[in-house]
Amino acid sequence: MKDLEMNQDQIHRRVWLEINLDTLEENYRKIQESVAPLKVLAVLKANAYGLGVQKIAERLNQAGVAGFCVAELREALELVKFGKPVQILGGVMDFEIPEAVANGVILGITDLEEARKISREAVRQNKMQECHFKLDTGMGRLGILSSEALRVIPEVLKLPNLNCCGIYSHFPVAYRGEDSFSAKQVQKFLAVLDGCWKMGIRFEKIHMANSDAINNCPSARHFPFNYVRSGINLHGSFDNEGQRLLDLKSVLTLKTRVVSVRKLPAGYTIGYGCTCRLVKDTLVGTIAAGYADGLPLNLSNRGYVIIKDRLCPILGRLSMDYTTVSLESFREGEVCPGDEVICLGGNGLNEITVENWSQLKGTHPYDIICSIGNRVDRIYTDNRGKQL
Repeated sequence: MKDLEMNQDQIHRRVWLEINLDTLEENYRKIQESVAPLKVLAVLKANAYGLGVQKIAERLNQAGVAGFCVAELREALELVKFGKPVQILGGVMDFEIPEAVANGVILGITDLEEARKISREAVRQNKMQECHFKLDTGMGRLGILSSEALRVIPEVLKLPNLNCCGIYSHFPVAYRGEDSFSAKQVQKFLAVLDGCWKMGIRFEKIHMANSDAINNCPSARHFPFNYVRSGINLHGSFDNEGQRLLDLKSVLTLKTRVVSVRKLPAGYTIGYGCTCRLVKDTLVGTIAAGYADGLPLNLSNRGYVIIKDRLCPILGRLSMDYTTVSLESFREGEVCPGDEVICLGGNGLNEITVENWSQLKGTHPYDIICSIGNRVDRIYTDNRGKQL
């Protein structure tokens, strides 16, 4: 039995997530080229889906992204320093309005009463507040119903100190392609635009396409739309369903280390619940990452990690802090405590993707990326692997 015996200088990290900023920029440029002349807004909700919003935004800002989209005020305030438009895509709470107006954060108008509150605060601060009308064309979550929009929009435009220069909506099933549901959404949106134009109302910023729609709904990538919103595609991930129009690469590699290597006898059980019983004497490794670090519990007895370019099956149920794997493809002494382990990432046939994990977990890629634990160090690299 070998235990981990390394001095502190050698052990730099226990679990870490490498985020390739060069790949991030390459993905952005591919998306931008595919939708030109439309411009790309980067969706950086939830700390850029857990990747670390400051480094992500800094690189995208340098690359020329048109603006940033977030879910709430605290997220928006982290981005205003870049000098690009920052838009809250959802609703705004009453207590958030004063600070949002003071900082020039773009707000969505989801109903007439919300518009009145924003207007009153903009008047109080003697500011012109940029707002975009949020239409609910089928998401059923927030926004002005498309059937009511031509009544509500003119009323909002009468309010003082509001610059309502934008209008947008959202797709719930764009990964299915331009099916009847998504096509109907576009039709509703365009009908509202047409009705507004007939009343002499024009919008400078018109957007509806999210990552799924960029890949699957061509009508949302052309006139009259002039912006798209990209979130998970920037990371090189896609919904498990739908087309992959763009050749994007994953920016993520989740790594840990081997803690111990042991030869366990036939009949020995592994993990909580004793869900794995060894059928023969087996070389077994324990690695220093578990479900608290973002490994889905559903990988238990089903998933793999990569050690020295080889896939190693996971044995038994994942623990919060550790995972046990089979090293039967190695000879004793080939794998040692401290050796690097790739949990998510890699290259070629042995690559373990975000989509692989989401399928095993029965979820979608957003959930996988957002579930990577807080104790996991975020490390930013370039294409050469150099830390930035």
